[in-house]
Amino acid sequence: MADLLKHVAESGFPFAERLIHLFVGGSELHGAKVHGTDDLDIYGVYVEPPELALGLDSMPHFVWSTAGDDRRNGPNDVDITLYSLKKWAGLACKGNPTALHFLFAEGTARNSIWAEIVSNKHVFLARSCAKQFTGFANDQLKRMTGQKGRGKKGQRPEIEAKYGYDVKAAMHALRLLYECKELVTEGNITMPRPERELLIRIRTGKYSMDRVVAMAQKQFAECEAAARASSLPERIDRAAVSNLLATSYRTAWSDKN
Repeated sequence: MADLLKHVAESGFPFAERLIHLFVGGSELHGAKVHGTDDLDIYGVYVEPPELALGLDSMPHFVWSTAGDDRRNGPNDVDITLYSLKKWAGLACKGNPTALHFLFAEGTARNSIWAEIVSNKHVFLARSCAKQFTGFANDQLKRMTGQKGRGKKGQRPEIEAKYGYDVKAAMHALRLLYECKELVTEGNITMPRPERELLIRIRTGKYSMDRVVAMAQKQFAECEAAARASSLPERIDRAAVSNLLATSYRTAWSDKN
């Protein structure tokens, strides 16, 4: 906890005392980290003060990186992505995979507000989430095969030169599909991933691109079947989420007064 908060302090984030969830994400969270290649990804949720939630100005998120905007991250860099509770909840309700990871990631702080949200995590889960997971996975496959353009920071020429294709994109595509199937089947995302050894083998070039594509196609079909058979509701109960958020904000603001 102390190390993560130290990085947050270095970033200049002004509301560290209002963080209700803080954890290490990225490949380390999924169990697919390869030593010497990954940066440190820190994610969190904060409850902004009333004047930012209700007033003219707002602060829905905070993003910072030691790499800045001009270069790609290296293994010694730190990325910090923090969301206001309302912003995070909005992303989670859309089925955003990264946002939903927050519900299943073990945080470094034991906060009663976040504990209450996790105890009600079912209100953020629906069969409609599957479309987001498979959509993100498809984007990764298109990046891998060159069908989708990439921004400057999304290019990995050294990986492509070594393995012949972007094995990191391949790993993320399969990971998202495995997560999707578990989520719609069991209402859970296990962290680190049970298939992490497979993900590491993919990431270290043990599989050809054709084999990865074949594996992904199989997983897409299984995700579609699992979503159809899922016991999760078809859509998010937005009223239930709103009530949970309102209670959380009132509790947080009361505790600060």
